[in-house]
Amino acid sequence: MSMQDDAIAILGGTGDQGLGLALRFAKAGRPVVIGSRKAERAVQAAKEVQEQVPDAQVEGLENPAATAKAPVVILSVPFEHTAGTLKSIREAWTADQVVVSMGVPLATAIGDGAVRTVGVWQGSCAELVKSLVPKDVHVVSAFQNVAAHRLRELDHPVECDVVVSGPKAPRERVMALCPLVPGLRAVDGGPLANARYVEGLTALMIGLNIRYKAPEGSGLRFTGLPGLD
Repeated sequence: MSMQDDAIAILGGTGDQGLGLALRFAKAGRPVVIGSRKAERAVQAAKEVQEQVPDAQVEGLENPAATAKAPVVILSVPFEHTAGTLKSIREAWTADQVVVSMGVPLATAIGDGAVRTVGVWQGSCAELVKSLVPKDVHVVSAFQNVAAHRLRELDHPVECDVVVSGPKAPRERVMALCPLVPGLRAVDGGPLANARYVEGLTALMIGLNIRYKAPEGSGLRFTGLPGLD
């Protein structure tokens, strides 16, 4: 199965946040491959993107096939499904692919609330991903705190900063994706170990959304950084 140089695969692209990213990247003109455990769900999600973005280059495939079609693969699955998803696609990777970890170890994984996180031995979900993919696949952390509802409002910008952490060259590749979504700004988050701080912010922001009654989701902005203001 041939790989498209500018394609973006989104595993878990049938969920709210993954589908929102698929819509935004498709609207920006990038080829999008939506992955799911079940091909029919991926195909249905691709149809939904096509309905909202008529000129979209989008297709839906099972996760292994979707992984093989794009140099950048966004992992948009709940934390508790991270290991299982990676296990199912372990034969699909090729050298120098970039996998973007969006996962957050929310306590919902153990039946608790989304305003708390659980400890991860590796330090973060992103570092867990790194331990589970081949050594020649690059792992970058990004997009955890972008509100799904705002992503799907295609007529409005998404006012949010995206902290991107990981090895320098792959990190810069993922940072370059952020401006494809109007309103998103990429913030250089440094090495992958910093993902643990960003993931923790997600639980905090969920709590803020609840307390301030903001069902569409809040956004994160950094001030005073040269080149961002």
